[in-house]
Amino acid sequence: MAVMAEQRLLPLDRPMTVRDLERTPDDGQRYELDDGVLVVSAAPIWIHQIVLGRLTAALIAVCPSDFAIAPGPGVEVSEIKYWIPDLAVVRADSLAISAMNVTAPPPLAIEIAAPSTAHFDRNHKKMAYAEFGIPAYWIVVPDPERPSITEYRLEGATYREVGTASGREPFVADVPFPVRIVPADLVAGPWRR
Repeated sequence: MAVMAEQRLLPLDRPMTVRDLERTPDDGQRYELDDGVLVVSAAPIWIHQIVLGRLTAALIAVCPSDFAIAPGPGVEVSEIKYWIPDLAVVRADSLAISAMNVTAPPPLAIEIAAPSTAHFDRNHKKMAYAEFGIPAYWIVVPDPERPSITEYRLEGATYREVGTASGREPFVADVPFPVRIVPADLVAGPWRR
């Protein structure tokens, strides 16, 4: 007779914490915390991953040695708030091999918007990143027909849009270091019409 033991992952009597989150299964899902509430996202679609790879390569090509490019680091905003930006630029001296999460605001967080997360990324997550003090935030739209990049900069406690580019128009930013990216290059391929 087989006996199955119940494994309780979610606390019933309090908000979930980052420590609780560290005990969730490694099952391909993306687990984040929003004020102690578990947020689960499905694995990203193929165009998201292509754009992520190309964007990572573009940033690595111009990244000064005092920074590092980190795809999908966990950003521990508080004990009950934990986000995973698609890409972040972190200070190289803030990285610790033993550290599970980034605990200080990275200089730049980047989200690649999916239809299912676009509203959340442009509103709730943007507000949370601003409250945490992340100086720059980009939203990349991986639409093969109209790709774009929008940059927000922290002014006081909120973000202000400082630049956007779409299609073949170059996106130029100088925070945390100078970079020039053509959004259309991120989605170039046979799927474009």
